Amino acid sequence: MPTEPGPEVKNAAEVSSQQKGAAAGMQDSASDGKMAKQVRRRAQEDQDSKLIDDHRETDDVSEKTTPCKTPKSPQKTSKRPKTVPFKVTLLDTSDYEAGIEKHCKGQALLDKVCEHLNLLEKDYFGLTFSEADSQKNWLDPSKEIKKQMRTAPWHFAFSVKFYPPDPSQLTEDITRYYLCLQLRDDMLSGRLPCSFVTHALLGSYAVQAELGDYDTDDHGPDYVSDFRFAPNQTRELEERVMELHRNYRGMTPADAEINFLENAKKLSMYGVDLHHAKDSEGIDIMLGVCANGLLIYRDRLRINRFAWPKILKISYKRSNFYIKIRPGEYEQFESTIGFKLPNHRAAKRLWKVCIEHHTFFRLVSPEPPPKGFLVMGSKFRYSGRTQAQTRQASALIDRPAPHFERSTSKRYLLSRSLDGEFSRPVSAMCENQDGLPSGDEQETELEPPSLEQDQEDHEEDQDEERDPEEDQDQEEAGVTTPSKKKEIKFLDKSEDVLLKHQASINELKKALRGPNSKLTNREKRLSGTSPGGTPERKAVSVG
Repeated sequence: MPTEPGPEVKNAAEVSSQQKGAAAGMQDSASDGKMAKQVRRRAQEDQDSKLIDDHRETDDVSEKTTPCKTPKSPQKTSKRPKTVPFKVTLLDTSDYEAGIEKHCKGQALLDKVCEHLNLLEKDYFGLTFSEADSQKNWLDPSKEIKKQMRTAPWHFAFSVKFYPPDPSQLTEDITRYYLCLQLRDDMLSGRLPCSFVTHALLGSYAVQAELGDYDTDDHGPDYVSDFRFAPNQTRELEERVMELHRNYRGMTPADAEINFLENAKKLSMYGVDLHHAKDSEGIDIMLGVCANGLLIYRDRLRINRFAWPKILKISYKRSNFYIKIRPGEYEQFESTIGFKLPNHRAAKRLWKVCIEHHTFFRLVSPEPPPKGFLVMGSKFRYSGRTQAQTRQASALIDRPAPHFERSTSKRYLLSRSLDGEFSRPVSAMCENQDGLPSGDEQETELEPPSLEQDQEDHEEDQDEERDPEEDQDQEEAGVTTPSKKKEIKFLDKSEDVLLKHQASINELKKALRGPNSKLTNREKRLSGTSPGGTPERKAVSVG
């Protein structure tokens, strides 16, 4: 007979069965929880993939909004070059505004301005800018603009940098036109001083170039009163300009500008860059750099002249500027002359201007800058084309004469202020923008002269044979020479008499220059009959 379990055994069995059921329930709930987590994870992944697809399509959602990072595209997006706005004041006082790439060099900006002006013979021109010390500096074409401009905005002035000694050799009329504008600005500011007669003559050619022939219907009694020809303009000067202008009927604007340049190039201060300095005795002087060499002025009179062939070396140390002179005919040793400039920047500015003028006017091709790791001093060299290269390039210009308008709306009117924001200085020269050498010292030996040396040396000898008093700027000082007396004497004559007198002088010059002239034959007879001839001829015959 089977025995039934006691109550304790039943309770234990029930408890164990309940525990097993609870464990099974926990396992079922755990499996259900895992499944729920997997479902939620899959849903999250689906949502993430959808967000990624939306981000790729619209590119509006940032990658940081999604937990998984998307791989970066291997193709880099090209950045647009940053452009900087600039403004250039042109020679007719109008402004040219545009933008240029921030890291471009000065030559790119000069090319852009010349392209805007339709100017091909651009080697004679340059761009100037002003610094905090109000000094005008030439923009270096071989350096980046942002390394030269210390302040914003970028404001430049378009100016003539190298004045051609013979403007008639310029190929295009538009180049001569801008040269005339520069000279008119020089006359108006006092940088190109001239006499009353010259002011009237040049002013009449300027009026003819801009207004054309005189017309009683279009031109009133004071039709030139709005123009500025001289710093201290008078009514007498305006009347003289109108008298001369009435006689230019039939003269084209291009011919008027040629006549303007032919008379302006004869002025003593034509194309001279002036620099304030002191001599060895501490006396204030002015150093002028031009196409022919270095000039020294004291009290507005030229007291010395050093032609480029005479100068062996130019250098500066701190605020001192030195030139080494070739020994003369009766000298055995070289000599060095020093000048004191206001500061070391002014000394280097003068040094750079001398290098540029000597290279442009004397050399056939520019000297390459020094290369190498250990280079003492400044690496500055003139990098543009020389005058010889410019003339060769100008001879190859083959295009129709460019059309341009000579407008008078903004140019040199009476309302124009000479002390404006961007009035051109007495000397617009280069500024030290590259690093100064150690000790602020630099010296440069001048290269051998170009093929034009013989002719310039001959002209230099002729200048030395003249009386030193003739080398002074008599016109600036108000000294009246015999030729000036003749000009003043003829001021009261009528225009017909003046024109006839000028025509007779030109015919006389042509007759004297002829090979069969009586004067030439007379000189030949005298040279043949004289016992020894002149001392020079006698020396030649003895040699």
